[in-house]
Amino acid sequence: MAEAVQRQASPGLTEPIAHAASPFTAKALFAAALASICVIFVVAWAELFTGQIMIGFLQLPPVVVAATFILILANRAAAKLCPRLALNARETLVVYLFMLFASMVTSRGLMEDLIPMEVGINYYADETNKWAELYNPHIKQWMVPWDLNGGVRQPVTTAFFESLRPGQPLPWKPWITPTLWWLALVGCVYAFFIFMSSILYRLWADHELLSFPLVQLPLEMINPAQSTQFLRNKLMWIGFGLPVIIFGVNGCHAIWPSIPELKLQFILTDYLQSRPWNGMGYTPVYLSMAAVGFFYLLPSELLLSLWVFFLLARAQEITATGFGIPMPGSTHSCAAAFVAAQTMGSYFMLVAYMAYASWPRLKALLRGEDDAVRKRNLLLSPKTALWGLVASAAGVLIFCTQAGMSLSAAILEFGVYLLVQSVIMARSTAESGLPMTEGSFTPIDIYRVAARPRTLGAANLTMFAFTDALFSRDLRGIVLTGFLDGQKMGDGLKVERRVLPGVFVAALLFAIPIAAAVSLYLPYRLGGVNMYSYVYQNNATTQFWRENSSYIQGADEFSWSQPIWFAVGAVVTAGLSFMRRQYVWWPLHPLAYALNVSWTVVVFWFPAMVAWVCKTALGRYGGVKIYRKARPIFLGLIFGEFVMAVFWTVISAIFHTRAPFFPWP
Repeated sequence: MAEAVQRQASPGLTEPIAHAASPFTAKALFAAALASICVIFVVAWAELFTGQIMIGFLQLPPVVVAATFILILANRAAAKLCPRLALNARETLVVYLFMLFASMVTSRGLMEDLIPMEVGINYYADETNKWAELYNPHIKQWMVPWDLNGGVRQPVTTAFFESLRPGQPLPWKPWITPTLWWLALVGCVYAFFIFMSSILYRLWADHELLSFPLVQLPLEMINPAQSTQFLRNKLMWIGFGLPVIIFGVNGCHAIWPSIPELKLQFILTDYLQSRPWNGMGYTPVYLSMAAVGFFYLLPSELLLSLWVFFLLARAQEITATGFGIPMPGSTHSCAAAFVAAQTMGSYFMLVAYMAYASWPRLKALLRGEDDAVRKRNLLLSPKTALWGLVASAAGVLIFCTQAGMSLSAAILEFGVYLLVQSVIMARSTAESGLPMTEGSFTPIDIYRVAARPRTLGAANLTMFAFTDALFSRDLRGIVLTGFLDGQKMGDGLKVERRVLPGVFVAALLFAIPIAAAVSLYLPYRLGGVNMYSYVYQNNATTQFWRENSSYIQGADEFSWSQPIWFAVGAVVTAGLSFMRRQYVWWPLHPLAYALNVSWTVVVFWFPAMVAWVCKTALGRYGGVKIYRKARPIFLGLIFGEFVMAVFWTVISAIFHTRAPFFPWP
């Protein structure tokens, strides 16, 4: 139903777009630069300092929604007071995209991984873990800002985690060379995503008519034909008011604990301690009103599948515990190993199925026989996209081999990341509207299906520790979804797609150095160990050095059950895909099965169920008319929760108070 409404509201995706003035105007670039700087500082403060409000790592970041609202209000004031300063919709899109990528690269999309990754091993190495002995011989000096022969806890790393003394200058110089080299690798990956997004968007948006739910709210705010109606809609403000009240109370509770808190999280596994229920993986209940709003926009069968497959995965664990089957946990997911192995097989089968289903259209596109090629309605020409993919992939492989990784290991690492994980994450936002992208495995987990990780060798495992930390472990903030959503926004505002690559590149080139500077300044002044523990004490900082050291020392085991469960996941996905293709009534979606134990679904399974109940009830008793009428309420839920996230971030920054918890950790 949501797809049908979106198709009616959007312009024809294959229609030629009339030539219009370039959105790259001086006032648009000035506003974009100013807004990006504000977004970078807000995201860094909210996530790194408060550790409570993950305001930037969602694929539609709350900070961007709130900033867009402020931009719209300021633009309306400018239109009345000084019309020549007002931005049109195309110029506003430039500002929006600058803010979107600024948020992503400041948060988990880049800097929260890159900067701590470069120094974590030196600070946390000691005589017990032997990291210096195990890893230093395989690290190139140009990869890190500390001296490979200078011992552990050198001043440049110690000051990063424990803060500089008052008046002591920041040691910028040691960071320049390694950070630029790593950014060269990041640039190749981002280029690959831009080239790939040109092809994927044509297949997914124009042919499959995916609805891209994450763009619906910002598009209604920016599009002049919809903006006024949206902001004057009383139902939208009713939806907006609910999270304002709830987070208003919780924000006051964070400052004055005597005020009662409205709980938005419950951990079911804390209450299920008896056998066989204690075999169930971590199962929280987070009540995010924004997530309910997003999920309301999805087709009902996809909503049903998201929470049903999550509960079925937990049922497998409970059943296995009841039969006394050993339940080793998976390294990178909140699930038993045999459940996580199914998701790995599901990812690969789903990518293979999507490639198979779209192959005829893909061949026509690459041969220049596609309508969009003739009408020049593509981000990039197919030939440019294809050769760009080859060149950027070659750049990635050259970097990895120069850093000490074998060619086969580099192909494994980035083949899985670029062609499997990233594609499924992009699909999860374009089709299922998941506001967060997070997987449940890394390329080493794929290797473990067939062999022991120690056979990779110490040099490869050293590079895997770097690249898993930077890319494949935490997939939140992945810029590929921004490139796809940006094209959808452009279509909605009738901006020629071929204009957008320049906007994407300019936004990234502007945001990355500023985000890097802020991400260095804060820990050196405040001390990383005093900031968000996930960033400075886990994940990119220590996780893979800890895990891979056991592999280097030979302490890994091969489980024959892993390839079996991998095959089970692939077969189940193939069956679900077949049933969905053959029978329109089939209610279960293979994408939801692939994501069933990802952190994204762990966090959002309950809001998906709430949205399904609401949508099913409204659809049954009111039909499409009631669905459309209620839609502003759910958009208001998203709007209100995201605005409150920014509001409490600003309050905590100004008054140095605690911020309330927001239910998307």
